[in-house]
Amino acid sequence: MTMPRRLLPAILALLGAAAVSACAPQTVYVPTPVGVAPVPSGPGCDTRFQLVNNSSRTILTFQYSHASLSSWGVDQLGQNVVAPGQVWNARAANAGAYDFRITWVGGGAAELRNINICAASRIYVTNRGMYAQ
Repeated sequence: MTMPRRLLPAILALLGAAAVSACAPQTVYVPTPVGVAPVPSGPGCDTRFQLVNNSSRTILTFQYSHASLSSWGVDQLGQNVVAPGQVWNARAANAGAYDFRITWVGGGAAELRNINICAASRIYVTNRGMYAQ
């Protein structure tokens, strides 16, 4: 469950008040999904998707961002990897076109660009590259 952004200042103020009495400074981490300003999604747009590793190599990093952005954003796998045959579940923050990038353990990368997240439910990684379906 994600927290509405409008609640964040109030929560941070409460946490800050509690931290005044603590000996050590407090660090607050609030994860946010990759996205841009909301795009009207129309009825039935589901932004959940799966990364399916149909390659013979382990995926080390997985990045995606709205196609309108110039950067890839953070690695969505964190400390995890996606071994051959495994599936990773993800969700884009907004409707629209997205770009995807993976890197493999041991080197090499593949990219897939301008994929309508409302129409694609799976991003497949093969030894030859990536495709959406």
